[in-house]
Amino acid sequence: MKLLIIGGTRFLGRAVVDAAAAAGHELTLFNRGQSNPDLYPEIEQLVGDRDGGLEPLRGRRWDAVIDTCGYFPRVVSQSAELLADAVDHYTFISSISVYADPSAPDLDENGTLATMEDEALEEITEASYGPLKVLCEQAVSRAMAAGSKGDRALLVRPGLIVGPHDPSDRFTYWPYRVARGGEVLAPGEPEHPVQIVDVRDLAEWILHAVQAWLTGTYNLAGPAEPLRMGSVLDQCRQISGSDASFTWVSESFLEEHQVEAYTEMPLWVPEAFIGLERVDCRKAIAAGLVFRPLEETIADTLAWQGSRAEDYQWRGGLSAKREAELLAAWHQRA
Repeated sequence: MKLLIIGGTRFLGRAVVDAAAAAGHELTLFNRGQSNPDLYPEIEQLVGDRDGGLEPLRGRRWDAVIDTCGYFPRVVSQSAELLADAVDHYTFISSISVYADPSAPDLDENGTLATMEDEALEEITEASYGPLKVLCEQAVSRAMAAGSKGDRALLVRPGLIVGPHDPSDRFTYWPYRVARGGEVLAPGEPEHPVQIVDVRDLAEWILHAVQAWLTGTYNLAGPAEPLRMGSVLDQCRQISGSDASFTWVSESFLEEHQVEAYTEMPLWVPEAFIGLERVDCRKAIAAGLVFRPLEETIADTLAWQGSRAEDYQWRGGLSAKREAELLAAWHQRA
């Protein structure tokens, strides 16, 4: 297939390119040429800007496009409308954050979607991210439903994407921190549910879905069987061989000390958002989604982390000082 990938040099986009290249597809990447511009010298790359700089795409044709980095509906509309006659299939990467009630467990693809009063807002916040993704989905669906070919849009709603090359550190923190050993502050309870998807499994399913010409909406998270926070940390300890011990602190303590879920405390969300860790992904699994062992994800993430600079500035997780202060406060309370 001839595939156009919008983005393609960071995390998910990178994994999609790797999977597509390995499968022998003919690739074109379209991006601003700012992130890892030398990563794929053998692949055609078109430099432009999806916000008003789409000229390099005009007059070209591909079988399908995979849009990995759309956040604002006005901008996504530009690429979707331009490519409506240039591709037969449009995959848009959305998010499980589109659902209106993050406390509701077992949300499937028919769940009520989030809305926002000012749909022209172009600022990503905790409150706006989900509704903006909803509007982006709608923009793609409108563009790809026009004409006589029928609906040609695939809307992918991943949960937390993890694995090598993750710039957010929202999973990497745990293999790294547990490998350091010692007393580790662990959030909530060991039975707290967790849902993640390895970026490579997600990329391979996206390629499978494009080749199968799937359309409609799919939640993407895993694994197939329930996963618990305690199990994740135990496996991090086993794989790293560290002497880590886990001190589980309560949700009320974390909130009292303003520990930010998902960022300072990766993988963990309060009960009010527990639905984000219990999304129904049976539709994607029935459509071919498979999961590699968690041990492989942990080991590969830890190995990749070891290749980063020693002075790397972490974007997620607790600093050693902050963790020590919180543990001291917890023990004092106890």
